[in-house]
Amino acid sequence: MKKTFNSLRFNLEDVSQIIIGSFALAIPISFSEEAWKLSETLPLFNLSLLLFLSLFFLSFYTYQSIFQADIKYKKTAFIFRVFIAYIIAFVVVSLILFAINKLPIVDETILAIKRIIVISMPASMGAIIVDGFDKEL
Repeated sequence: MKKTFNSLRFNLEDVSQIIIGSFALAIPISFSEEAWKLSETLPLFNLSLLLFLSLFFLSFYTYQSIFQADIKYKKTAFIFRVFIAYIIAFVVVSLILFAINKLPIVDETILAIKRIIVISMPASMGAIIVDGFDKEL
């Protein structure tokens, strides 16, 4: 029997799933000195590529698993879900880095943003995967 759901609906349960999923993968990486150093040395091109790959894989997973490859009449909901998952992961990573005093947003703003982008890649994937758990067949 095919499980159906309303993919246009985005509620507090979805937000909580995205937060928990991003938190689960962001925690171990945020505590990693390798991630901090990588963000210091990563060129802008590679950082942009990392951001693009994050959004690409979020879109691919969302398209295949959450929307079951059917976005013909749900393009706005699809785009919204991808971007909201990334934004929530971005905020969660920012809060974790801030909590461990590794977010020099005032003194070194560029470095802080680079750290967030580097760690947001795996965090956003965790976010969308957990969000998709109750929506798969």
